[in-house]
Parts: sequence; structure tokens; C-alpha cells
Amino acid sequence: MKKVTRHILSYSSDASAYFEAIRDMPDAIWLDSGKPYSNQGSVDIISSNPDTIIETWDKVSTITDSSGIRTSDEDPFTIVQQALDPLMPMEPSLLNIPFTGGIMGFFGYDLGRHLIDIPDIADSILDFPDMRVGRYIWALIIDHITKQAEIIFHENCDVSLKLTVIDRLINSSKPDKIKRGAFRLKAPFSSSIEKSEYVSSIEAIKNYIASGDCYQANYTQHFSAPFEGDEWEAYRVLRANCASPYSVFWQWKDRALLSVSPERFLKVSHDGNQQLIVETKPIKGTMRRGKTPHEDKKNSELLMKSEKDRAENLMIVDLLRNDISRNCSPGTVKTPRLFELESFPNVHHLVSTVTGRLNKKSNPLQLLRDSFPGGSITGAPKKRAMEIIEELEPVRRSVYCGSIGYLSSNARMDTNIAIRTVIASDSKLHCWAGGGIVNDSDGEQEYRESLDKISLIINTLETS
Repeated sequence: MKKVTRHILSYSSDASAYFEAIRDMPDAIWLDSGKPYSNQGSVDIISSNPDTIIETWDKVSTITDSSGIRTSDEDPFTIVQQALDPLMPMEPSLLNIPFTGGIMGFFGYDLGRHLIDIPDIADSILDFPDMRVGRYIWALIIDHITKQAEIIFHENCDVSLKLTVIDRLINSSKPDKIKRGAFRLKAPFSSSIEKSEYVSSIEAIKNYIASGDCYQANYTQHFSAPFEGDEWEAYRVLRANCASPYSVFWQWKDRALLSVSPERFLKVSHDGNQQLIVETKPIKGTMRRGKTPHEDKKNSELLMKSEKDRAENLMIVDLLRNDISRNCSPGTVKTPRLFELESFPNVHHLVSTVTGRLNKKSNPLQLLRDSFPGGSITGAPKKRAMEIIEELEPVRRSVYCGSIGYLSSNARMDTNIAIRTVIASDSKLHCWAGGGIVNDSDGEQEYRESLDKISLIINTLETS
């Protein structure tokens, strides 16, 4: 059984100073609860210095570790499991710690091409891997429910790294430790398609639905803008204005991920009896926030009563029930909550919750693989919806609509759906927005909804 050592730190409701203290260390990553700006998140996880990095580009994965660099054409999920296995199993007393060392990173939407055979039509415009994960052997965990902060060191973590991390984090509040740069856009964001193309694609999807090809397909548009400066500064502004419970900042070389996602994909946790419980929380149904309290309340009530949005949500709930059933014990998949209202700085959403009990022959990574990519951002049935997306969307989604999060050596997992996500690559920022299209969708309305979802991010970055 593997062990950890623990080092208690002072609790802070805002983990940004802690992250700033280590952000210049290799592959520093922050899985951000959005606290104190968001009231929905509960745990922050911060780490750096992974001892292994796995990147997948199309059909080939590159593994970089202490032994050097090698390539593999194995299933990327198999490679990730092989990297995680040496850190397991953990002592039973450690099962309730969110992260005891393990995998953190992203599984991009286009990684789904390894799992589901779809045509290769859309242009790949980003120099960005389909998957990039690291094996992290320490983490700072801030629990905002218990108001505790501690560093967890897996037994594989060497002494010199421990000492460096402790020194950095203990001294994190000292002003001379905080080094900040500048950030600005060099031009406003622009879309890859015209409004008329967006509306026309909605009609094409509705024709496919009428022909019986699918029940729902998720359609998105891509935006980009040139920038200069420090991506961290851009993220600091985003989290202050667009706080979300499943946010992420990860920067390496000349690339970065800035995610302020409101949507959980898959969570696996222990129930106290060493049973692994699965949870997924699909979002389907969106309404912009009102300009006044009265208008805001009216908009939320319209969303809650919308038959179209409820039907759209229910279709994806059924898809996700089917997806997680492949790895859950028979009879354990339930839907404890349907069509709950969750409100964010720019929009209201309808959110449902699906749960199950992971069967003993499976594991969290197998669950992720068999459910990937998330049904809320494909449509139903998944394969045909992905084929339609590939036909109609002019550029590949890259990380967007994939999943970012962690898989811990104590068999816990938490991942988001990478919506409201900005990718920084080659001095350009890229983001997307869209929604689920059903038979009674209106092209003009869907176009406005896509802008409602992304406008706060774009406006925040354009005025920062």
C-alpha cells in the first residue's frame, strides 16, 4: 500500500496567491474551484513538476519521463493507466483525500477519434495536442467546506522537491514572491463563420433530425484573437468576472489553457464503504441573465418552464445514463435531480444529476474512456451526432468540449466538460460557443444563445 506525507498550511478562501508562488515551476497547474467569486465550487488542487508527461498527437503518443522520450501507438487511455498504476493502491485511510498523486491534464474532444470512427473533414487550425496529461506526485489541496489547506506528498516524491514546494508555499504571501506581467488583445475576437452560415447549419441539423439521423446535435462556432503578454493575467481577470466551479489554468512553453467551465463531466468518489460512486451533471438549457432583478427572475422562470429546454436536457440525461451504465453495477444508475436551475454571471442553466455505483471490474479511467466525449456536447445518438458536427463545423474543436481534470491514485476522479474554455497557442486565443439543436430549435435564437454563452468571456478579455 502506498502512503503520503501531509503538511498543513494556512487556509485561504482565494488560492491565487498560493498558485502564484509556484506558477513558474514546470507545468504548474491549478484546478480552480472559482472561490471566492463562485459559491458552487468546493476544492482547489494546485501542483507542478510532473515526473511524466504524455502527449497524444493524432495516432501517436509521446511519453516523457526520467528515462527519456519515447513514442507509442497504443490507446492513449491505456498509456495513461500504465502511468497511473505505479502510484497505486493507496492505504484505505487516504480514500477521502481528493488527490493523493496521479494524473492531471486534458483529454481533448478530438481524442474521441480514437474511440469513435468519424470522417476527417474539419480543419485543424491549432498546434495543440489531442491529449496532454502529467503524472503529479504532490498537490496543495484547499477544502472550502472544512476550511483546511494541506500539501499532500505521494511517497514517490523526492525530498528536494518537497523542500522546494514547502518553502514556496509557506512564503507565498510575501509581496516579492508575486511577479505579474501584462496582457492585451492586439485585435478584437472574430468568428470563423458568418451568422448566415451558423443559421444555415442549424437548418441542416434539423433536416437530419427530421430524416431520423439523430435526436439532437451540438453545434458550435469558433472565435479567435491575437494577443500579447501573460496568459495568467488574462486568467486572473476571467476568474474574477466569469467565476465557475470547474475552472482550470495550465501553462507550458508557449501554450496555455484558461477554462472557466460551469459543467462537471464525471466524478468518482468513495461513499464511506469503499464503494466508488459515479456522478455526472449535464447542462442543457440556457437563458441569459436579466439586466434587472425582475428581468433576471423572469428569465429564470422562462427557462424552468421551457418544454424545449427540458426535452433537450432529458435526451442527454438518457444518453449519459446509458454511457455510465457500461461501467456501473446493474440497477444502480439513478437520476436524483432533473432540470435544476444553476445561475452563473452571464447565464442561467438547467442542470441534471445522474449517479451510479462503479462496478468492481471497472475503474475511473475505463469509465472516462467509455463515456468520452461527453454526450452533452455531442448529441444523440453520439456517433451520428459527431459525424454531423464534423461535416458542419469548419474547424476542429481541439480541447474544447473535451474534458479537463484529475485521476487520483486513491481511485477518485473529477473532470469537467471543457466549455467556456480559452486556448492560447501561437500568440492567439481561441474559444468556442454553441448549443444543442433539436427539432424545434430556431436558428436566430440559437445564434443569440451561443453569443450569450461566450460574450462575457470575450468582453472581459477585450476590455482587460
